[in-house]
Amino acid sequence: MSAVTARRRSRAADDERSALPQTRTVVVHAPAGGEGGSVDLPGEIFDVPLNVPLIHQVVVAQLAAARQGTHSTRTRGEVRGGGRKPYRQKGTGRARQGSLRAPQFTGGGVVHGPKPRSYDQRTPKKMKAAALRGALSDRARGGRVHVVSSFVSGDAPSTKAARVALRTIADVRRVLVVVDHADERTWKSLRNLPSVHLLDPGQLNTYDVLVSDDVVFTRGALATFVDRALTPVSRGARTASDEPSAPAGADADAAAEDAVAEEETK
Repeated sequence: MSAVTARRRSRAADDERSALPQTRTVVVHAPAGGEGGSVDLPGEIFDVPLNVPLIHQVVVAQLAAARQGTHSTRTRGEVRGGGRKPYRQKGTGRARQGSLRAPQFTGGGVVHGPKPRSYDQRTPKKMKAAALRGALSDRARGGRVHVVSSFVSGDAPSTKAARVALRTIADVRRVLVVVDHADERTWKSLRNLPSVHLLDPGQLNTYDVLVSDDVVFTRGALATFVDRALTPVSRGARTASDEPSAPAGADADAAAEDAVAEEETK
């Protein structure tokens, strides 16, 4: 690669980094076809520069953490048998051997074989969030992020109706659908489709975005995800849900103790 080409690529990369994120407006698809309005995709999430090395590191760490790490082989001390010397030390013309469970024998122990271990890699939360934003931005630039108001136009779940609605939006091989956990109707409608991978907004991750051709959000799931992504919790901060709840009857017990204390003072 010539020096001129390298400078051009470096300048293009600098321009991409310096460009301000732009908010994208996408159509909200209706379950019966057509449009059901529009929604904005914040540029801070769906229009950030693509950092390939960062995404690669996060995906490798995620796949490594998914490994069970339960593989195990036996050393010569763990293989059953081999307590007797197979033949005498001298006079046979063969190499001296002390056990039939040595690594050179069939059925013997394994030298430096795998043992149970953890493959977890430490990945900071900010790196995971940045990699997810980069993956979503790449999909959004290619027009592969969609939003729907609903997949079924009724109160009862319907896999057939959900399949038809999904094909009108993204007729691809692998689709990632992000649905709120409380949207039971959508979960039941899409969970049996082999080409669909369902996730809660809190479970959205870089790997599932990259292995999917298109990403489809429900309107409620998109709002939940954007709120979570734009309001990060500071390190060490405790929310109301993190505080331990008082046991049942704690207020009554405290009132009884106060009454006893007042009687003793009298």
